[in-house]
Amino acid sequence: MSSWAANLAKLGGELPSTATPIGVCVPAVRTGDLVYTSGQLPLVRGLIERPGKVGREVSVTDASRAAEICTLNALAAIDALVGLDSVVRVVKVTGFVASAEGFAGQPDVVNGASNLLASVFGDAGTHARSAVGVTGLPLNAPVEVELIVECA
Repeated sequence: MSSWAANLAKLGGELPSTATPIGVCVPAVRTGDLVYTSGQLPLVRGLIERPGKVGREVSVTDASRAAEICTLNALAAIDALVGLDSVVRVVKVTGFVASAEGFAGQPDVVNGASNLLASVFGDAGTHARSAVGVTGLPLNAPVEVELIVECA
């Protein structure tokens, strides 16, 4: 088995501290062999990176980068709960994109999450996915990402 943490480090990535949940929830929960993360926002040092709606205040490129940040936050939650190297495979990614009226590029935004997972986990990062447009997200975030991973 590969060291996923080492793969992330080779990519120049670093896991942030686990974000404090907004609301009454935990960052991640394990049931059986699966870990579900709560929706993760693009929080950097407690602030939303690139706030606003995609297609209006936020470009697709910036929103895709925000999806990567969300994914790093989700991986940090997984790491804190079970350790990143216990991940067997990424099962599902759900991305919510705060979309301006008429914006239909949600899959392009959520590709930021999918591409990061493929880079870190290789074939084990191949996953099912949903990319959903919404009218708004907490703290005016442009994107929110949830992960489901299988763990050893």
